Amino acid sequence: MRFRERTPLLWVFVQAAVVVAWCFTDIETGPGAGVTLSYQPNGDRFKIEGRAIVPGVKTQDWVSTARILVESEEYVGFVRTDGSFAVNDVPSGSYVVEVVTPNYRFEPVRVDITSKGKMRARLVNYIKTSEVIRQPYPLQIRANGPHTYFMKRETWGWTDFLMNPMVMMMVLPLLIIVLLPKVVNTNDPEMRKEMEQSMNMLNPNPELPDVSELMTKLFSGSKGSLRYAIEARVFKCNFFPLGLLYRFHYQMFEKAQLAF
Repeated sequence: MRFRERTPLLWVFVQAAVVVAWCFTDIETGPGAGVTLSYQPNGDRFKIEGRAIVPGVKTQDWVSTARILVESEEYVGFVRTDGSFAVNDVPSGSYVVEVVTPNYRFEPVRVDITSKGKMRARLVNYIKTSEVIRQPYPLQIRANGPHTYFMKRETWGWTDFLMNPMVMMMVLPLLIIVLLPKVVNTNDPEMRKEMEQSMNMLNPNPELPDVSELMTKLFSGSKGSLRYAIEARVFKCNFFPLGLLYRFHYQMFEKAQLAF
């Protein structure tokens, strides 16, 4: 009699042990930990669910234009008024889930569904494809910020004006002309001699044309006068920076005229 009374109780313990053992066989450790079993309404079809969140914005202000796209419109879902969503009848496989709205930008998430209904979610990184960042399931997709459809108009500033190449070409020679005489003592005979030698090395022609005569011949209009302007009498400039710039411009002018 006692054995018969204990038999139902023993049978209950056996059933409980079988259920506990079956539950622990589905638990994984390591990188696959946190895997969730999806609800299977049709046996081999599963449901992807989660929530879309826009920080600081009411859900009612943006859910009407939001859509859930699974694998580029292969499966489409809608967002509820509380921000939650569910896409039903999805077979096992790997899918990219995106929250699409014209106002806000969301990061896509890849969801892997096994044949047993286990769900694994991770962020999609198109640049570093080997990097894996696990995501909780059900999905919690947060917006990165609003979309930027227009570029901000650039404003004018003094730095843009000063860094202009044309302005720098005009300002730098002026600074050289103004500051160099204060740094170098041009009244020293030895220094002046070195300056004159440097100027003569830069220009193989020891003489430079007179400025007034050069301009007069330049605008006279005849080719002979241009040649005469180049070969006209010259003067020697005692001011080193100004003479150096003058010689440089004259060489450029001479090359341009000889090209004709």
